[in-house]
Amino acid sequence: MVRAGARRTGTRKKRPFWVELPLLVGIALILALLIKTFLVQAFSIPSESMQNTLQKGDRVLVDKLTPWFGSEPERGEVVVFHDPDGWLDDVAVDPPNTVQKVLSFIGVMPSAEEKDLIKRVIGVAGDTVECVGDGPVKVNGKALDEPYVFPGNTPCSNDDKGTFKVTVPPGKLWVMGDHRQASADSRYHSDDRNKGMVPVDEVVGRAVVVAWPAGRWDTLPVPATFSAR
Repeated sequence: MVRAGARRTGTRKKRPFWVELPLLVGIALILALLIKTFLVQAFSIPSESMQNTLQKGDRVLVDKLTPWFGSEPERGEVVVFHDPDGWLDDVAVDPPNTVQKVLSFIGVMPSAEEKDLIKRVIGVAGDTVECVGDGPVKVNGKALDEPYVFPGNTPCSNDDKGTFKVTVPPGKLWVMGDHRQASADSRYHSDDRNKGMVPVDEVVGRAVVVAWPAGRWDTLPVPATFSAR
């Protein structure tokens, strides 16, 4: 006999794993999409233009959170950005297979349909960037010390596009690859609608870590030479 006021107790029946599995997968996908959209996204290095800092096929993690708080790219940072004006028009892209499409959807791999590039920020709004002969690159009249430039390369290229002096307008960036003689960067797109500059609005985020292959794990700090510009 149950006394008045006493509570009935019982054991909740546990759901079978096969019933919970779709829910768990759904939650995982939602979390992955939120992370990809607002926090961090993986990006695969598509070319040799950032050697030796980055090798073709490296996977880097891109910080997408900081720009949400109004922070803009700074000199020396390695950034991923959308193609500003046909920089990749002549670059062939292999169509992704089903696995790649799924992995890119959840952010593990970048989308093959997105035309993104990765370069180092050399100049920000208001900076005057110049190259004469083989270099060095100068920002606001001060020469950069660039140990990250690909061995055997010169900081500047002694050709029509490699010799320049520009002032970066508001809302724009001047970017260059670390493999200076193998990078079609701001120098070689001075005839586009942005005069070779990259709009800040086109920046996806800053590459902060080389995450894969495991043997190449490393951070991507801002070189000391940019601290006194």
